[in-house]
Amino acid sequence: MITGQTLVGVIQQLHSELAAQASRAVNVSLTLRNWLIGCHIAEYELNGADRARYGENLFSELATELGHLKISNSNRRQLYRYLRFYRFYPEIMGTPSPQLHVSSEKLLNYLSYSHFDLLVDIDDDLKRAFYEIECI
Repeated sequence: MITGQTLVGVIQQLHSELAAQASRAVNVSLTLRNWLIGCHIAEYELNGADRARYGENLFSELATELGHLKISNSNRRQLYRYLRFYRFYPEIMGTPSPQLHVSSEKLLNYLSYSHFDLLVDIDDDLKRAFYEIECI
């Protein structure tokens, strides 16, 4: 027979587990969003047919337009950070590089974008790999 106290405990555990799962899903989605923004900027820089529209002011102009659309965290600095994230972690949604010490799946599941934002400031691959493992 289930008591009221047992029922409360079961519901609390269910709530906690699913809330944590939702939080992880949001973190993964935001990380992928930022990576994809960086990817699209990189592809545009290489292949954009209308690059002359933005020219040297790509990040400023893009930030202005995205700001008008109320897209969060899309200022000039953040757009540059997203591009840097993409360039440092091209394997996030692609083929893993042989130098990668940690699988992209593990990186996505254990690190938030905030972690990646700090990691891309480390130019030394070995040091970055060390800190990836430490974060996990």
